[in-house]
Amino acid sequence: QVQLQESGPGLVKPSQTLSLTCTVSGGLTTTNYYYWSWVRQPPGKGLEWIGYIAYSGSAYYSPSLKSRTSISRDTSKNQFTLQMSSVAPEDTAMYYCARLPRAPAWGQGTQVTVSR
Repeated sequence: QVQLQESGPGLVKPSQTLSLTCTVSGGLTTTNYYYWSWVRQPPGKGLEWIGYIAYSGSAYYSPSLKSRTSISRDTSKNQFTLQMSSVAPEDTAMYYCARLPRAPAWGQGTQVTVSR
């Protein structure tokens, strides 16, 4: 059974770059036809999909976040990473990594607050 675990700083200052890592166990990020996503939920709002990295290594992003978002992976560690630049208080949210849509699985989430 695949498990996902997010890690990274809980507090980021405005204009800095947010970096989160998702460690995957019980399955490989390179397994055919699986897609590995980042999703966030701001306080009091719904889920927002950020982007994914595919089993092939190609990445695709939400158009609204594409200009400042990058998702990469380290196959030797079976991890994938989110980087979001120029963060603002509006980026404060619970951030989740997930395997979607095939055989969905979610991490427990990590709170990120953007504040001075």
